[in-house]
Amino acid sequence: MTEALRAKLADLPDKPGCYLYRDRAGRIIYVGKAVSLRKRVQSYFRDSTLGSAPPKLRSLIHSVADLDVVVVRNEAEALLTEGNLIKQYRPRYNVVLRDDKRYLAIRADPREPFPRLTTCRLIRHDGARYFGPFPSSPVVRATLDFAEKRYGLRKCPPITPGPDDYTHCINDIVRFCSAPCVGRIAAADYGARFEEACAFLRGERLGVIEEVKAQMVDAAAGHDFEKAALLRDTFIALRQVVRQRARVVTTPELRAADAQAGIEELQHLIGLSAPPTRIEAFDISNLFGTHSVASVVVATDGHPDRRLYRRFRIRTVEGADDPRAMAEVVGRRFARLRDDGRPLPGLVLIDGGITQLRATREALAALGLGEMPAVGLAKRQEEIVLDDGRPPLLLPRHSRALQVLTRLRDEAHRFALDYHHRLRHRLIRESALDEIPGIGPARKTALLARFGSVYRLARAAFDEIAAVPGIGAERAAAIKRMFLS
Repeated sequence: MTEALRAKLADLPDKPGCYLYRDRAGRIIYVGKAVSLRKRVQSYFRDSTLGSAPPKLRSLIHSVADLDVVVVRNEAEALLTEGNLIKQYRPRYNVVLRDDKRYLAIRADPREPFPRLTTCRLIRHDGARYFGPFPSSPVVRATLDFAEKRYGLRKCPPITPGPDDYTHCINDIVRFCSAPCVGRIAAADYGARFEEACAFLRGERLGVIEEVKAQMVDAAAGHDFEKAALLRDTFIALRQVVRQRARVVTTPELRAADAQAGIEELQHLIGLSAPPTRIEAFDISNLFGTHSVASVVVATDGHPDRRLYRRFRIRTVEGADDPRAMAEVVGRRFARLRDDGRPLPGLVLIDGGITQLRATREALAALGLGEMPAVGLAKRQEEIVLDDGRPPLLLPRHSRALQVLTRLRDEAHRFALDYHHRLRHRLIRESALDEIPGIGPARKTALLARFGSVYRLARAAFDEIAAVPGIGAERAAAIKRMFLS
């Protein structure tokens, strides 16, 4: 084991994600997922594992010269990321997911006369709306069934259903279809139902899930346990699909009066000298362990101002160290504002707890801005975290102050995650072709355009590869050697 690999093993985060093992040539030879990257990856290199593991696993461990990690938010995202990485790189030691299985997504095409919801396994850039993919097919199908019945959407396959299709259909009886095919509902009203269903799938109608939960409780109280069990399964499925998405969608706009009331409430709760008419929110998103990105979202009078949003690549922090990354981006952000003489915020909002908040406070103090108000917002119970000795503030959900902060925090998270995904997809698109001298971006693009994937290229005949413009016999031979080595 090299010293560089030993250092990476010691610095692994205790967070969910994916790990990528590389051999001495830098090729990715195995991709795995873990609930805890630290525990899972370190378990490979214990003496007990090397002594009792099957031959294939021992061969893998002895071949590892380096590793990368992808830190994600939860186990479901780790599963999806693992599948994407395996399909992209085709590591030699991976045997699971080597087929072309893809996870289910929900598709909605608003351009149809009477749009409907369907499941699919391939997300295309075709103008339709996609929700997912999701790792559990039964959960997706249960959610789809609920949305169709709840909003009266049709399930029949014709693009433009008519009376002839209705002749043999009883979905208006058994599935609560609104039957637009026979004019029982106007096209505009049906379109409004479809839009509500899409808003529900985007996570913007969480009250619907709470209604299902209330129905479950009522059924159990009435000793209708069979109905309660069905509602329980529906509730669990909806929570898995919809509530996970609710963290990454834009929160609906607050009315001006509510936003103003929220910032005035913040002034009194936190003890500010004036209402925080300008609030800046910071969020960190990790990328491949040794890289992080950050976002800054600015709100004026309680409303996000997208003209002032900024993204950052973290420069000085190695590994998934959110407090140090937060200190860096806060320092860079306010050093520039101070030096340029631009307005400073009345409140700084940090996505995180006391550790991130203290790191922020130290960065501000180093700039001579130690008196600038700053708070954290902890995700678990949406607590407002303070660093002046007071306990966290746990506000009711309907509090306007809490709505202002959570809305801004969610927007910062969305903005950081969008940047994170762009960079991650850019890295995922790297392929084994990058390791071949003489194969630059143009020739790589030509090869992938001709064969569709590195997997098909590896199985192509020598003459087919050589015939690609710009490749020729010499480079074709180098490509074949690379795949045979």
